[in-house]
Amino acid sequence: MDFGLTEEERAIRDTVRDFVKREVMPLEADCLRNERAGRVGVDRATLKALQHKAKQVGFWGINTPEEYGGMGLGPVMTALISLELARTFVPFYLGGYADNILYHCTPEQAESYLLPVIAGDKISCFAITEPGAGSDAKAITTSARKEGDAWIIRGEKTFITRGNDADFTMVFAVTDRELGADGGVTAFLVDRDMGWKSEPIDTMGEWGPAALVFDDVAVPEQNILGEIGQGFTLAMEWINAGRFILPARAVGACERLLQFALDYANTRSTFGHPLAQRQAIQWMIADSAVEIEAMKWLTLHAAWQMQQGQDNRHTSSMAKLYAGVKANEVVDRVLQIHGGMGYTRELPIERWYRELRLLRIYEGTDEIQRQSIARNLLKGNVKLASTPN
Repeated sequence: MDFGLTEEERAIRDTVRDFVKREVMPLEADCLRNERAGRVGVDRATLKALQHKAKQVGFWGINTPEEYGGMGLGPVMTALISLELARTFVPFYLGGYADNILYHCTPEQAESYLLPVIAGDKISCFAITEPGAGSDAKAITTSARKEGDAWIIRGEKTFITRGNDADFTMVFAVTDRELGADGGVTAFLVDRDMGWKSEPIDTMGEWGPAALVFDDVAVPEQNILGEIGQGFTLAMEWINAGRFILPARAVGACERLLQFALDYANTRSTFGHPLAQRQAIQWMIADSAVEIEAMKWLTLHAAWQMQQGQDNRHTSSMAKLYAGVKANEVVDRVLQIHGGMGYTRELPIERWYRELRLLRIYEGTDEIQRQSIARNLLKGNVKLASTPN
């Protein structure tokens, strides 16, 4: 086994790390100030300008196929880049990206949806979660009924990322209740100007999700994404493709936070000695370092499996579960090491504290991940002490 990066991978990682440090981290103070004043941390125009700066140094569409103008770097490099971007809480991501299921667009749909998203001219959102259907995605009740040449969508979605900013949504609705989720759910491409409304949801973090309301929104037949009844398959394709990105972001955030703790422990003295000499502090630092390393390799293994064309759902579930739990423990220790200062809003630790808590909830709660992992083992779908194929 070779756990080292290639020269190309190392060069790409280092370039992204340098870009984040040079161009993105300087925005942190203003981002915090704006958020705490109830404003958007960094406005859309600034983020778009940053994306074009990154494009000038070669970073555009890191996992977008080359035929669409992207880099096509693959899951492992995507995970490594996500880790680097997560070293800052500024909500920046590289441009030239489109949701993976948009590649199921017809050529006509691609002109209106896929290509504008890749170009950064349109924003999309993925809408499956409902007030009564969170982790249990098969329980969705939003419906779509056929009337003439259109489908009439009625229902509500909740906790939708980018829902307040999106120009269109990929919404999942029941088209045949008798068939249930497997065959009875269809995905639709629905422009905002077709009539759906969004309302912001106030959360303890800066995630900024939205509730989407569809009150008999008429959608043309040609706006079906994929095939009728294929919706749940597309939804799982979307969820599974990006699940390893969440723990990758946890790793990046925790490495930055632990560096805060190391710097503070070496400079802060109590009772005549640096905190770094206190065994209690040393143990918190050691435990955090071990856990960060473990979550990193679980995450990269899940990405590597996907890159090899293997089924990585089990490994991704383990990575997300472990990273979500341990990231919350790491940030809690870092806050504890900083004492009262860590609890203030003068430092950004509390900001990360609130943000990392979300990792244990969205895109599959801890409980759902545990259920999935246990079921796979109990049913023999995966085996203990298995080696890569």
